[in-house]
Amino acid sequence: MISEHHNHVVTTVESVPAEAVTESPTLLQRIRKVFNRELLLTLALGQVLSLLICGIGLTSKYLADDFHANTPVFQSFLNYILLFLVYTTTLAVRQGEENLLAILKRRWWKYMILGLIDIEANYLVIKAYQYTTLTSVQLLDCFVIPVVLLLSWFFLLVRYKAVHFVGVGVCLLGMGCMVGADVLVGRQQGLGDHKLLGDLLVLAGATLYGISNVCEEFIVKNLSRVEFLGMMGLFGSFFSGIQLAIMEHKELLKVPWDWQIGLLYVGFSACMFGLYSFMPVVIRRTSAAAVNLSLLTADLYSLFCGLFLFQYKFSGLYLLSFFIIVLGLILYSSSSTYVAQDPRVYKQFRNAGAPVTDAPTTGPMEPSVTYTSLGQEMEEEPRIRVA
Repeated sequence: MISEHHNHVVTTVESVPAEAVTESPTLLQRIRKVFNRELLLTLALGQVLSLLICGIGLTSKYLADDFHANTPVFQSFLNYILLFLVYTTTLAVRQGEENLLAILKRRWWKYMILGLIDIEANYLVIKAYQYTTLTSVQLLDCFVIPVVLLLSWFFLLVRYKAVHFVGVGVCLLGMGCMVGADVLVGRQQGLGDHKLLGDLLVLAGATLYGISNVCEEFIVKNLSRVEFLGMMGLFGSFFSGIQLAIMEHKELLKVPWDWQIGLLYVGFSACMFGLYSFMPVVIRRTSAAAVNLSLLTADLYSLFCGLFLFQYKFSGLYLLSFFIIVLGLILYSSSSTYVAQDPRVYKQFRNAGAPVTDAPTTGPMEPSVTYTSLGQEMEEEPRIRVA
C-alpha cells in the first residue's frame, strides 16, 4: 500500500511540469497561427482587387478628363457583355440542374433584382462625382462597410468578435487619415455643386454595393461562382443596354473615337472584367466584409500612380494611412467569425421543391462552423483538463 501510494504521488508531481510544457507555447502557437502564409496570401489577394480598381479609376479619369468621354453606363455595359460571353454561355452548355434554363426557372426574378442593384450601384457612385467632391465620395463610400456588417449579421447570421470591430475601426481611421492628407495638400477634386445631392447619391450607391456584396457572398459560398457571374452577365447586359439606349446614346455619339480612346476602353473593360471574375474567388475564401476592408487601399494606389501621371502632391500621411489600413486588415483577419446554424439561410436562393442537402435539419441552432479571413474551418473542441 505504501509503495502504491508513493508511486501515485510521484506520478502526480511529475505530471505538473508536463502540463506546463504543453501550455507554455500557447501564445507563440497563436501568433504563428495568425501570421502565417495563409494570412499573407489573403492580404495579397485583397490588394490585387485594389489594384484592379485602381486601373478602373485611372482609365475612367483619362477618358473623362482628356477625351471628355463621360460614358459610365457604356463602360459598365462592356463589362456585362464580357461576363455574358464567358460565363452565361458556360451555363448555357452545361447539363442538368446547373444549366442556364434550369437556373432561370428556379431563381430568375432574384437574379433580375440583383442585376438591377449591381447596375445602379455603379451608376450612382460614378454620377455623384458630378455633384460633390472627391473627399466626400471617399468618406461616404466607406458606408458600404457597416452595411455589409449589418446585412451579414442579420441575413447570413455571421457573428463577430470585439477584435473584428477594432479592425474595422482601425481601417476607417486609416481612411480618415488619407482624406485628411487630401485636404492638407489641396487635392479636393470635384466641383462640389449640389453637394447634398452628390452625398446622397454616394450613400445610396454604397448601400446598394453592400446588398450586392452580401448576396454575392451567399451565392458563391452556397451555390456557384459561375452561376453568379453568368446571371450578372445576362441581366446586367440586358438592363444596362436599356439604360444606355435611354440615357447615354447622345453622349456616346459625341466620343471622338480613335485608337487611344479604344485602348482606354479596352483597358477599363479588362480591369472591370478581372475585378468581377476574381472578386468571388476572394469572397469565397474570406468574406464580403474582409474584401471591402481590403478595397480601402485602392484610393491610395490611385494616388501613388497620380504622383507620376497627374503630378499630385505627396504627403507622408498617405504612407501612414496605408500602414494603418493594413494593420486593421491584420487585426480583422486574426480571429474567426462564426456562422450560426439556421435552415432559413440555406433556403433563401434555392427552389422550395429542390432537395437541400447542406441545410441542418435537427438539433439546436448553435454556432458550429467558423469562417475566417483565412478560409473555413471547424471550431476546436474545448480542452478538458483532468486533475
